[in-house]
Amino acid sequence: MIPGENRLPISFYEAYDTRTLAQKLLGCELVHNSPDGITSGIIVETEAYLQDDPACHAYQKRTARTEPMYAAAGTIYVYLIYGMYQCVNVVSNKPGCGEAVLIRALEPVKGIELMEMRREISRNKKSGVLKKPISTKELCRGPGKLVQAMGIDKSVHNAQSLIESNLYITPSASCNPFEIEISKRIGITQGADFLYRYSIKNNPFVSK
Repeated sequence: MIPGENRLPISFYEAYDTRTLAQKLLGCELVHNSPDGITSGIIVETEAYLQDDPACHAYQKRTARTEPMYAAAGTIYVYLIYGMYQCVNVVSNKPGCGEAVLIRALEPVKGIELMEMRREISRNKKSGVLKKPISTKELCRGPGKLVQAMGIDKSVHNAQSLIESNLYITPSASCNPFEIEISKRIGITQGADFLYRYSIKNNPFVSK
């Protein structure tokens, strides 16, 4: 841990059940102190995934892929979807439980130019065609986009601790209160009716 970092302590992650943690993380700031520079964003949208939830990776099975989900609360769980996009999660609940909070969207704060560069490189590499610049609002508006913008990497961060990693979360620095909007999760078929998606109401950086 770097002196002066105000990262959330392990007691924060241990204090709440998964759905409550998903709400408590709203307004907090996700920070990546990478070799390329520091990037950060306020967490504006999350989704909870519980062990008895058919949409949860740990539902009725424990595999090498999902092993980080069974670690202590505050562990980082990064997985690959569609063979190309990575998503970052905060492991929650008690060790052995298999639950996590997906971080779905951020409001960029620090290192915006670095975020733009990472997104542009990733986008142009996939399409091979130069496209118009990405707006600040779209940089971290979705779980795959924010991982690209923040420089999060499964090979580096998966199964690491938010307490010790160069990827961590700091408390909310804002005194402005906000209302939490609760809704159905996005992009899933099983467990689609569960109201496990949480976002800062009317925040323009929340995903579509």
